[in-house]
Parts: sequence; C-alpha cells; structure tokens
Amino acid sequence: MKALSTGKTYRLLLCALGPVALAACADDSTDAETVARVDGYRLTVDELVELTVDDEELPVSADVVEALAGLWIDYTLFAEVAANDSTLEAIDFTPLVRARLDQEALGALGDSAIQADTIVTEADARAWYETSGEGVRFRASHIMLQYPPQATQPQRDSVRERLSSIRDDILGGASFEATAREVSQDPGSARQGGDLGYFSPGDLVRPFEEAVEALQPGEMSDVVATPMGLHLIRLEDRERPDFAEVSTDVVARLRMERLQQAESLYVAGVEERAGELTVVDGAVEVARDLARSPSVSLSGRAARRPLVEWGSGSLSAARYLELLRLEPPVFHEQVANGSVEALEDFLGALARRELILEEAEGMGLTASRERVDSLTAEAASQIREAARRLDLIPLERAPGEDLERAVQRAVLGALEDNLSGANPSIPLGPLSYQLRSGHAHSISNAGVGRAVLELGRQRAARGASPMDNAVPLDSTPSGGGS
Repeated sequence: MKALSTGKTYRLLLCALGPVALAACADDSTDAETVARVDGYRLTVDELVELTVDDEELPVSADVVEALAGLWIDYTLFAEVAANDSTLEAIDFTPLVRARLDQEALGALGDSAIQADTIVTEADARAWYETSGEGVRFRASHIMLQYPPQATQPQRDSVRERLSSIRDDILGGASFEATAREVSQDPGSARQGGDLGYFSPGDLVRPFEEAVEALQPGEMSDVVATPMGLHLIRLEDRERPDFAEVSTDVVARLRMERLQQAESLYVAGVEERAGELTVVDGAVEVARDLARSPSVSLSGRAARRPLVEWGSGSLSAARYLELLRLEPPVFHEQVANGSVEALEDFLGALARRELILEEAEGMGLTASRERVDSLTAEAASQIREAARRLDLIPLERAPGEDLERAVQRAVLGALEDNLSGANPSIPLGPLSYQLRSGHAHSISNAGVGRAVLELGRQRAARGASPMDNAVPLDSTPSGGGS
C-alpha cells in the first residue's frame, strides 16, 4: 500500500467531473464490410459512408468513424427499448443526475462551512497585476506540415527536412504569408497567410506557446513539433492591456484564488480527521483495467473491492467506475496509459472528493427525495423529447416491416439529423453503459479502416481536397489550429 501525499490540492467543492461522451468498445474483428454490431444489428461500411460523405466539414478519420459507430450502437439499443415501451420505464434515469446532486451537495457545503476573505480592493488588484506578468497576449502566424497517417520515422524525417528547407527560403527573402497560403496544412490560418490572431497563454498547446514566448516580434522559430504536426512560427505582436481594461477580471480572479485557498485548507482538515489516505496494493492495475473496459458490469466482491482506504471508509471499484463513466473516452485512454504516479494522484483526488461528500452528508446537506425525483423526471423528459424529435419515439413501422428493419431505418435517420444539424443528439450520457449492459456489441477495426479509406476516396472523387478534411490518426485535438 502507498500513502497519498497531501501536498497537492484539488478543487473539489465547486467543480464536478466533466460530462460523459458516448463510448464504444473496439475489437480486433477482421470483418472489413462491417463497422459495428450490436445484438443482431449491423452497421455496414456502405451505410456509414453514405451517412457522412456529403458532410465536407466532417473530418475523414478513424476517431470520427468510431464515434459515429458508438452513437449508432447506443441509438440502436435505445430504439429497441423505446419500441417495446415508449414511456421508457425500463430505463433508470438516476445516473443522469447523480453528478449534479453531488455537485449541489458540495456547493452547499462550501457555502455553509468555508469562510474566505473575498474582499479585494482595487489597490490589491493593481499591485498584484503589476508584479504578476499576467494579461499578456500574443499574435502569431505559422506554417504547419502534418505527418502522413501512421508515418514511419523516415517519413517524419522527410517532413521535418522539408519544413527546414522552407524556413531557409523565408530567411532568404521568400514571403512568409505567401508560403503559408501555398503549403500550410492548417486550412483556417493558411487562408490568412498563417495568421492565428491574438491568443492568451493556455489557449494553444504548450509546445507551440513555449516557442512563441521565446520569440521577439518579427522573429521566426526553428521547426516546432506539436501533436498536430510540425510548425514554423513567427511572432507578430506581444501586448499587455492596461490595468484599467482588466481590473474587473483581476479582482474576480483574486477572489477565486482566496476561495480556493480556503477550500484547500478545509479539505486538508477533513482529510486529517478521516485518517491517512492509502492506495491499496493492485489498485492502479484495477483502475487501468476498468478504464480500458468502462462498460464492464461489477457485482459482489469485485464491486466492493477498495481502491483507496482511509480510517472510516474507502473508494470502491464500483464507485470509481461510476465516476470514471462521467469522463469522455479520451480520458479513459489517458487513465489506461497513465503512469503509476498519475493514477495514484487521480485515485487520491476521487477519494478526497468522496470524503467531502461524506462530510456534506453528515451535515445533512444532501438532496431530499423530492429533489432527486424532480431532477430525474426532468432528465427523463429531456431524453424523451430529444428522442421524439429524432423520430425514435414512437417508432414507426411500415406495413409488414419487422422490428429490426424499422429500428435500423430510424437510427440511420436519427444520425443523419444529428450530422445535418436538423436535430441535436440524445443526451444519453451514462445511460449509454446501462443500455449496453448485457448486450453483445463491438466495433470492427478492419471495418473502421475500410470506411475511412472509402470515405476519403469518394470525397476525393467529388473534388474535395483530402487535406482539407484529413485529421492525423496519431494526433490529439488542440485549439487555435496548432
């Protein structure tokens, strides 16, 4: 067992875990004509391509195909339930409101138990601003080249050499703006001669910002690598507003910092009273396994297994899984591949959150039965209304049409409405896991790859630039086109 350090503080009282994204479990199937299956239903490559080929703004990537396949799985299972009972009484909507109920309890505890001096004078705010260096903004331009999907090291080296050659040409007198328009593979900024406009620290990925911070206006960087590719960056301007322009924001920030400090002290006191938090032997491996398979059902001893223990309680595997499901699939991947230290920190943060919820419950600050019922009914109503707008409730069947064909037709129509913007998606959230429980479902890696290739081929045949739509398969999203 390993005791957790109290050196790190976590904002537990006023911040809930993020919303869930619809997840799917990928398999190693070699069925190249099928993208996904659930029970007796099948989503084919042709169906998915037909659904997405006309949406030129939709990137051609495995991530997009897998996300759509996951949504198809959830909609199919939902439509089956709705076909048998349009009132959806078989669905437990409570998971949709648990995070909100926890958040309300934490907020009530913060309001009643935490005392913080939040009076910040203008003189205090001005003194802090003048010494902090905060408020700086940058304006930069860049030229970006991407690696080919699943690029080999020689291919990566070739892209870097090409960008280095472009840099030499610009230093020799070539126009940065004209070169960006011609070769940059960030379409949005390329049209502006590479100009990204103004941005603040934290808006873009850190390697990009570090390069910008090291430049003086007019200077150009060496080749810079980010998850999106390789960049040449030129700093156009660096500015810092006068205090008068930002005084309101500075005062608000200092008030929030004081509140956070008070919260940290309160959390430390709660933890001290509860006893040392200890990560149980093997907990990190369990946390990784559950992050890889968040749809798994736990019961009995496995559900009760403690991952973190303290004097009077523990964070169980079942509770960890419940909280993990509130995070998007990309976070599940980060947990599954995280270091031992990172996972211990994450488990510690969840355990501290549980301690604070216990404190709120002990003070009688948890929601009443009436409040729980009200929020649950509200969530159920939102789900039903979204499903009606997508024509999944009631499920219409043509004369002689069997249930499976009607479900498949309705689901593809609902996805088309989602993609076109005609109707928003159904906010299933953690209900996705409930719907999938007990059902065989999978996404074919071979089918996903085939769909990506066929979609790219058809888009190219229609005259769209593949580069305008392509997203590197080994990249992660980032802001500002960098």
